[in-house]
Amino acid sequence: MSNIEAIVLGLIQGLTEFLPISSSGHLEIGKALFGNIHDANESLLMTLVLHLGTALSTIFVFKKEIFKILSSLLRFKIDENTLFALKIVISMIPAIIIGILFQQKIKTLFSNNLILVGVMFLITALILNLAKGVSNKFKMVNFKNSFILGIIQAIAILPGISRSGSTISMALILGIDKQKAAQFSFLMVLPIIFGSIFKIFLDIKKTSVDIDYLSLSLGFFASFASGIFACKWMIAIVRKSKLKNFSYYCIFIGIFSIYYGLL
Repeated sequence: MSNIEAIVLGLIQGLTEFLPISSSGHLEIGKALFGNIHDANESLLMTLVLHLGTALSTIFVFKKEIFKILSSLLRFKIDENTLFALKIVISMIPAIIIGILFQQKIKTLFSNNLILVGVMFLITALILNLAKGVSNKFKMVNFKNSFILGIIQAIAILPGISRSGSTISMALILGIDKQKAAQFSFLMVLPIIFGSIFKIFLDIKKTSVDIDYLSLSLGFFASFASGIFACKWMIAIVRKSKLKNFSYYCIFIGIFSIYYGLL
């Protein structure tokens, strides 16, 4: 993999992980357009590094909130930070169940099926529009809502369904404060990302791969930097109720995917 390719992949990963345009959907489009042109083991290692970059960018943006949560947990103190951590754990349950039971079936269903991916992009556009006229009721995330958002996050395993867009939109529909909606959406995915990183690491251990440290480093920093930018931008978008603007892009890429899939 060239250094330019590594940087491009890092930028795409960082931007699509946080913006409501589905990173997995774009991955399927990329596979259909360009094929799997790289060694499988090399791709696995790059995927691990790029995921690590976006995970660390999330930690960087929310470092104060994460420090408060960890501080309360380490002191065994029951307060709003401890309860917030418990809500994140609750939100993970649906994703873990669906990931274990159906992830491979979903991968098989969507592999080289751009028509289905395109339909999911159109559904994402609809979801983003649903939150358009919702007024901010300044509610906090409760245990019931955290489980509902966990279900939405689990559904977002479908390529073309934006995880950030769908969870934040549902949070707004539930009346959750805009700032808290974005914060919970990005923090709830951290354990899932690190779980994915660990799984990829175990897969890599079973293989042998030549390590290109320069391309991996460039991919990591591109993912990390673009992730910080996209995360902060997305928070500002939610605060200004501008999610709908991304629905136009999802409609465009959805129609393109369906058209290309029909060829």
